[in-house]
Amino acid sequence: MPIAMSLSKVSLTFAATVLLGGAAIAQSAPDTENGRYALSPAGDGYLRLDTRTGAVSNCTNSNTGWACYAVPDERAAMDAEIGRLQADNDRLKTELAAREPTIPGKTDEALPKSDQLKKPEPKTAEGDRKIEIPLPSDQDVDRVMSFLERAWRRLVEMANRVQRDVNGGKI
Repeated sequence: MPIAMSLSKVSLTFAATVLLGGAAIAQSAPDTENGRYALSPAGDGYLRLDTRTGAVSNCTNSNTGWACYAVPDERAAMDAEIGRLQADNDRLKTELAAREPTIPGKTDEALPKSDQLKKPEPKTAEGDRKIEIPLPSDQDVDRVMSFLERAWRRLVEMANRVQRDVNGGKI
């Protein structure tokens, strides 16, 4: 009997160790609620993904136990902004349609490409006109020539000065 008694004590001790050890292991990570959450180690804690909603939380263990805080969802913010902009766009289109009545004869259809490039034929009165460009007078030509001569002389003088400076004052 003493052996049977010691065997039952060992079994009880083993069962208690397994149960307490399992509880200790369960406390080392946040609860996954029957597979609803997927956990990934991250820094001092875990990232918890809610497989039903797609929400992500950062879980850390403090003196009071595990605490999970939602990670900001940029996708939700972007979706909200897109929704706001679409509503704003619809509102502006409605306002614009109320302000400007449709012009008679105006169509929303685009012209064929060949028609877009075709220039209207000139009317007979416009077709007889000729564009005349006045030529410069002799005085204008003389002013331009005088300017070019002065610019050329200054350029030659500047080249001579540079050459003198390089040669030490000798040409």
